[in-house]
Amino acid sequence: MRVLIAGASGLIGRELSRQLDAAGHAPVRLVRREALGKNEIRWDPAAQVLDARVLDDVDAVVNLSGASLAHLPWTSGYRTEILQSRLSATRTLNDALGRSTTPPTVLLNGSAVGVYGDRPGEILTETSTSGTDFLADVVTQWEAAASLAPQPTRVVMLRTGLVLAKGGALKPVIPLAKLGLAGPLGAGTQHWAWVSLHDEAAAIVHLLTSTLSGPVNLVGPSPATSNDIIRGLAQALNRPFVLPVPAAILTLLLQDAARQLLLADQQVSAQKLLDDGFEFAHRTPATAIAWMLRQP
Repeated sequence: MRVLIAGASGLIGRELSRQLDAAGHAPVRLVRREALGKNEIRWDPAAQVLDARVLDDVDAVVNLSGASLAHLPWTSGYRTEILQSRLSATRTLNDALGRSTTPPTVLLNGSAVGVYGDRPGEILTETSTSGTDFLADVVTQWEAAASLAPQPTRVVMLRTGLVLAKGGALKPVIPLAKLGLAGPLGAGTQHWAWVSLHDEAAAIVHLLTSTLSGPVNLVGPSPATSNDIIRGLAQALNRPFVLPVPAAILTLLLQDAARQLLLADQQVSAQKLLDDGFEFAHRTPATAIAWMLRQP
C-alpha cells in the first residue's frame, strides 16, 4: 500500500514508517518544507493548503499531526495551539479528500484516551461517554472533525494511551529512574492507559486493512497503574522505587497537565482491537519497558 503520513517526523510516525517499509509498503511523508524526493509531499495545514491530486495516488492516509501534549506548561496560547494544530491538519486532509477524484479508502486519524477524562472505578470502552476537561474537549472536537471525511473513505480514530518509548512521555522519568529517584506520582494507584511504541505502530498497520471504523482504543491489553509502570522501569534499571512526588506538588508545577496526564485514572479496554484479531507483541508493561530499554 502507498500510505500518506501527516506527522511522520514524530515519535509514532517514525516507527510507523519503519514498520511500513519493513512490510513492503510505501510510506509517503507530508512535510512543511520543500519536498525532497518522490516520498515527500509539501503541505501547509495552518493555511489549509494541500494539492488534492496527491491523494489520487495513495491507498490510505494516517494523520498523526498535532502539537505535543508533553510541551509544558500549557499556557493559554499553547492550549490554543494544541487544539488548532489538530483541527487544521484534519480539516486540510478532509478538504483534499473531498476534492480527490480517487480518494484513499481509509483515514486513520490521531486521537487520545484523554477523551475519557478522569474516571476512577470505570472500565472505559469506545462507547463510554466523554469527559469534561480540556483534553476531553480537544479530542472530542478532533474526532468530530475527522468524522466529516467524505464517503466512501473509512475513518478510524486512534485513541492512543501513554506510549512507552525513550522519546515519549517517560523521557524525563528515565534519567531520574537511573539516578534512583523514581517513586509514586501522587497516590500512584491511578490507572495509566499504556501501549508500547512497537504495538502502537503495529496496530495502525493492522487497521489499514481492517473493517473497523470509528474510535478504537490503542492501549495495551493488561491494566496497569502509574506505580506499576514507574516501578517496572526502576526495577528494569536495577534502581529503587522510593521517592514519592505528592499530587499537590505536581499540580502546583504543572496544573492541568498534571491532573489530566499524570494523575487521571483511566482503565481503558483494548477489547475492540483484540476482537479484531490484533496480536500484541508486548502484553504487559514489563515486556514493553524491556523492549523500550533495548532500543538505541
